[in-house]
Amino acid sequence: MSPATLQSFASARILVVGDVMLDHFVWGNVRRISPEAPVPVVEVVRETLFPGGAANVARNLSPFTRHSFIMGRVGRDNEAQKLCALLNDEGVSTDTLLIDENLPTICKTRIAARQQQIVRVDREVLQQLSDAELAEVEQRVRAKIADLDAIVIEDYGKGFITQPLVELLVRLAKEFNKLLTVDPSPRNPLDWRGVSLVKPNRLEAFAAAGIDDRHNAGDPVRDPQLLEVGARLLAKWQVPHILITLGEQGMVIFNASDPAAPHHIPTRAREVYDVSGAGDTAIALLTLALASGLSLHDAAEVANHASGIVVGKLGTATLTPDELLNAF
Repeated sequence: MSPATLQSFASARILVVGDVMLDHFVWGNVRRISPEAPVPVVEVVRETLFPGGAANVARNLSPFTRHSFIMGRVGRDNEAQKLCALLNDEGVSTDTLLIDENLPTICKTRIAARQQQIVRVDREVLQQLSDAELAEVEQRVRAKIADLDAIVIEDYGKGFITQPLVELLVRLAKEFNKLLTVDPSPRNPLDWRGVSLVKPNRLEAFAAAGIDDRHNAGDPVRDPQLLEVGARLLAKWQVPHILITLGEQGMVIFNASDPAAPHHIPTRAREVYDVSGAGDTAIALLTLALASGLSLHDAAEVANHASGIVVGKLGTATLTPDELLNAF
């Protein structure tokens, strides 16, 4: 990793498509139990807002390139205004967001005391992407795709990512010869045939492969269960590459061209405080590096270092170019 590589990231143009949401953090202290019920009383000290879901992927791109775009669905409400303001402040274009008059913007409120999450409150209505919305997506992507280097599909299982949408994006990516990467959701099993790369985490990969995870703590490339998962997913999804993130074990790459020879990259995390958003960082930096011309192994190293940095921060965190460079 060199300053020249970082400079090459700056010209990459990437569209993130997926379930966008607003992350709301309430930070406080606990000194007593409520007399009304056996629950802690949180004395609020501060509140913070961050882009969440697919919006966090776009936010992770923005320190490295001023050409990140987000496509998803929001309501016509205060949460959408706050989300768009946060993204625009960080240089993410929100012009391609779809607005639904009848749905609320997804908002997750996490209440934490002394750096420990106590409860999470979700405000959401799950609704599949309609045919009219799909047509609008096609119109907007077609207008932009010639100037893009890559598209990321970020699926949180909230309804925006559907099989017809995937097939549309695969068709457009093939037509315009664009990189198309995927961060899947186990709650939304889809056929990813035709994409460039799928990046599940361990839980998602085992669920998609239909294998119970025995959590082998040894060398991942000698773990027969994990090797079987990789082989099954390559056969199931018919994609060139699958990258499985393994938490404290790093990540492993499976290639369709040589499925019997996976490539393991050990974790770069020094301390782990909060894993929320680490997968968003991984798919963002992986796609950014690939779109900038790095090999898959080198791009995975970039993503691995980046994820190792953000898990050492609290909340839905991002990293700076200087932090990434120093990590190498």
